[in-house]
Amino acid sequence: MTTRIDSRMAKLKSEGRPALVTYFMGGDPDYDTSLKIMKALPRAGSDIIELGMPFSDPMADGPAIQAAGLRALKAGQTLVKTLKMASDFRKEDNETPIVLMGYYNPIYVYGVDRFLTDAIASGIDGLIVVDLPPEMDEELCIPALKAGINFIRLATPTTDDQRLPKVLQNTSGFVYYVSMTGITGSALADTDKVGAAVRRIKGHTDLPVCVGFGVKTAEQARAIGASADGVVVGTAIVNAVANVLDPKGGMTADPAEAVATLVSGLAQGVRSARLAPAE
Repeated sequence: MTTRIDSRMAKLKSEGRPALVTYFMGGDPDYDTSLKIMKALPRAGSDIIELGMPFSDPMADGPAIQAAGLRALKAGQTLVKTLKMASDFRKEDNETPIVLMGYYNPIYVYGVDRFLTDAIASGIDGLIVVDLPPEMDEELCIPALKAGINFIRLATPTTDDQRLPKVLQNTSGFVYYVSMTGITGSALADTDKVGAAVRRIKGHTDLPVCVGFGVKTAEQARAIGASADGVVVGTAIVNAVANVLDPKGGMTADPAEAVATLVSGLAQGVRSARLAPAE
């Protein structure tokens, strides 16, 4: 089965450019504003959307994304509402791929079978569940693949050649290369090292490799996009929302406009990058 992710990545490959993958937190700062942000992303140049599932006890998220998750939870966001957000988005856009990103606990509580049924109905194309290792593929990964949803795995600088085949075993859609050890929102990794890592991963798989953690500017997006099949931006987008909120959570400007301005610049950076020739 070909998903929207597969189709979009193939299209971009034929165009000779990397994808811009944009993450935002579902429900931050509230449902309606968050849905407006989601709708603004493709218009600003996003190729694939990562929709964050807020969770009270994240492990890999830096302070900015943790704060966004807490704002969303405080505003009443639930997994049901996050799926509804995808469904509402699909009423106007049936082409942009949506990847749900978060942790397994909310899905486990929701119920895997029910979750996958509702995710398909809501127009979800892929899952990134950061705390489910390959050894637990029977929990969610295998059922998701059978349901027609891509399961996207993370690889890191510490994923060596012995471990990598196990990580890639049931991965589909694309491989998300975390360019550094640490939490989201850290400093950008050395682009030469990123390029070498992408080539190493491509030695084990034909899947596209998207690189994230630390990309904040158009220049950085262009640099990463020179070797990667996609550039993932999250913390910078979450910060764009936070920057137009006052201490009490009131809006000093339109978060969707702030995000669109940032993403438009990032998109220009990605579109000016050229993929390295296949070796």
